[in-house]
This record gives sequence, structure tokens and C-alpha cells, in this order.
Amino acid sequence: MFTRKDLLGIRYLSAEEITHLLDVAESFRDISQREIKKVPALRGRTVINLFFEPSTRTRTSFEIAAKRLSADTINISAAASSVVKGETLLDTARNLEAMSPDLLVIRHPSAGAPHMLARVCRAGVINAGDGANEHPTQALLDALTIRQHKGRIAGLKVTIVGDILHSRVARSNVYLLTKLGAEVCLTGPGTLIPQPFGDLVERGVRLEEKIERALEGADVVMVLRIQRERQNAAFFPSLREYAVHYGLNLKRLERAAPDAIVLHPGPINRGIEIASEVADGSRSLILDQVANGLAVRMAVLYLLLGGGVLRPDGEGEANREAALISEESGSGLGKVDR
Repeated sequence: MFTRKDLLGIRYLSAEEITHLLDVAESFRDISQREIKKVPALRGRTVINLFFEPSTRTRTSFEIAAKRLSADTINISAAASSVVKGETLLDTARNLEAMSPDLLVIRHPSAGAPHMLARVCRAGVINAGDGANEHPTQALLDALTIRQHKGRIAGLKVTIVGDILHSRVARSNVYLLTKLGAEVCLTGPGTLIPQPFGDLVERGVRLEEKIERALEGADVVMVLRIQRERQNAAFFPSLREYAVHYGLNLKRLERAAPDAIVLHPGPINRGIEIASEVADGSRSLILDQVANGLAVRMAVLYLLLGGGVLRPDGEGEANREAALISEESGSGLGKVDR
């Protein structure tokens, strides 16, 4: 049984919990293929999507997932909330909780925001991305996609290319993939690789400066977007130069295994981190990731509200996790925003 009140990050999940989540997600994939794409599993439950950053895939996916499970869904964006009038995130959450929702799904530019809400809210909290910290459901859908096409995760060589420093997707994927036995290699400009690199070495993660070496024999190539909105300095001379040295094109992809698959969390910047021939090619599973994102988020909602057990001591767990976040001055995948 999945007995957590909240889903705040992959770093706190065991390999068994991750595998259980993926197994349940597999069972939800068929619902999207039915003529009537709805089951009554969460009828009478209320899910609030609270998004303080732009999002297409994640927000829409959570909304559709909740509706297909028959939950009542409310979407709130930062521009339409009282935050623009000066209300704090904590006050916003407390006011929403006064309306007795069952789950809060939050995306926020500051790392640790979901952990803070989980400490004070009776409702369950799902982290839909917090700053450069974690994006747990993205890592889960990536793992589901890999497992479907490769049959396993253990023993696979996974190369992650791009803006590692600012990527919550990279952080969550490193936690998940290493827990399930994959070999992970990171590559990108030296300025976009986190320093120090120590705790990643302990996880068996390898660093390669040259993308060509990193791609040698890779079973999975995960390309990351250059996150200009999080960069407060010139980490490389120009986007054109980045594309020349680190963009994934067909020639570079030839260095990977013949049956290698290509993933990207989206949105993609064509011609910068990935060429259109690769993004639209036969090895690309970008749209499979989107489809699997729906199944994963249905599984998470179901396990937190329907198929799992809401623990009364969930606040204690959130407190411990929030303490870990606040104590970090910079872990293996870059500094956590305070």
C-alpha cells in the first residue's frame, strides 16, 4: 500500500514505492483508450490545481486525470489569485483549505513551497514542480515510458543532456533512475553542471564534458530545455553556440545504442537543444511521455485519495522533508532556492 499523505519528491520514496506507483499507472493507461474515459474512483473528492508558473502539459494532465477519476477540479493560476494583491502563499493555502479540498497540486518558482504547505494543510499536497528542486511526476512518467519500451530500468545507461544545474526534472530523474538501478551520465556545458559533484558520484552518476562520449552506447537519451527564465548569468556565449556543441542531432544520436530512445520533458526548443529530425523521428517518445503523464497522475491521485491510506501523522513527515530542503545550501543538482 502507498501510505503517504503527500507526494513531495522522489528523494523520499523507496524503490518499492516507485515501482508500485509505476505498476498502478500501467493499469490506468487503458482508461484513456476507452470510449467512455471515466471511472468513479474519486467521486465526491475535490482537487485544486494551484499553479504559480506557466504550464501546459502538467496542469492540463492533472486536470484531466482528476476528471477521469470523477473528482471535482478547480484550477487557480497566480494571475487569477489574491497573490497579486499581496496575499502570501500560506494565507492562500489556508483559505483554500477552509473550503475542505482533498488535494492541493502546486507548482511554484520557489523550492520547498509544497513542503511548507504540507506542514500546515490537512489536505494532501502534490509537488508539480518547485523551483529547481524536484518534479516527481515528471520523473515517474519518464520511468514509465522507459519501462514500457525497454522492459526494465535496472542496468540501462541513461544520458541526460543540457541544463542540469537549473533542472528539477534532472534532479528527480537522478533520484529515481539510480534507485531503480540505472547507470546515469550527465553532460552539458561546465557552467550548467552543479558543483560540487560529490553526492552524485556516491549515487554512481558519471559526468562527461563531451556530449559525444556521454552518448556512447546510451540506451536512453534525455534532453533538457535551456531554462533561460531561471538563469541570472551568462552560462554560455549564445544559443547558437550551445546548439553547435550540445544540441542533439541525428549524427550525434548515432553514437547511442541502435535501439536508443529519446525523451524530452517539454516544451522543446527546436534547433537549440534538439533538432527537429530527432524530435519528430522514430526514436522520439516525447508524445508517449505526454500520454504516460496522464496515467501517472491518475495513479498518484488515486493512491493518495482512493487506493492509499491518508496517515494522520503526515504533517510530521512533511516537517522532516521541509527541514532537509531548508538546510541545503547546494546539493548535487544545484542550489535549492530559499
